Amino acid sequence: MMIKATCISTVHDEYGPIYVYQNRINRILSFDGDIEQGCMNLNNPAELMHKYAQAMMTGCIFLPSIETASVMGLGTGSMVKCLLNSFQELSVHAIELRQEVIKTAKKYFHLPDDPRLQLHNNDAVGYMNTAKIKSDIIFSDLYNTHGMEPRQVQLSYLRRCKKSLTEKGVLVLNLWIQDFRSTAEIEDLLSHEFENRLISFTVAGGNTIVLAFKNEIPSIQRNELLSRAKKLQQQMEVPIVQYAKLIWSQQQYKFAID
Repeated sequence: MMIKATCISTVHDEYGPIYVYQNRINRILSFDGDIEQGCMNLNNPAELMHKYAQAMMTGCIFLPSIETASVMGLGTGSMVKCLLNSFQELSVHAIELRQEVIKTAKKYFHLPDDPRLQLHNNDAVGYMNTAKIKSDIIFSDLYNTHGMEPRQVQLSYLRRCKKSLTEKGVLVLNLWIQDFRSTAEIEDLLSHEFENRLISFTVAGGNTIVLAFKNEIPSIQRNELLSRAKKLQQQMEVPIVQYAKLIWSQQQYKFAID
């Protein structure tokens, strides 16, 4: 379905077009004119508009502190802006293949010029092969004109992400399963590489969010989980409590509770 808004910008690079649309409320990024790659509320540029992006923030619940985060795939920069606004001492590294996407995020989506933000114009897979930065949390949201980037679920990429996490770290994946791999195949691959230290849940729209832990999933009771989620919800202005409840209802057996 075509995006119902006015196109205010079109640029092309070697990977294809980049469109920016706008209506009375939102500004939208698209690579094909049909599917939203990102969306910004004009009255609240730091708001996370997409439910899958909100759900990805549940990875923060399980970290006692966050000093460094990496975002694989910039888009409009919505996750980057949310993280910078929510954690004042946080250093964020954003990796984006397309320089024109970076320029568009700066020009149309209020991507800040912040000393805590390091932008890397690089292929995510190539970047991970040489990355020396250790992140407490890595958000992987790699999509192109055709959908999810297949290399996001390749063993070599997942292994490099795991290696680039701190000991307490968690990799958060946004998966939109397509024909090239079945859900079962991807889950088997992740389970093997992360020794079954996974939490996964599906949100409205069909996206599956996977939290993959470098080491053991933290032991936690329901009340503590929801308490942490409530605190983060207030801090990030993201409805994290509802996703925490979803995680508990579907996967409470994953938490090592005496």
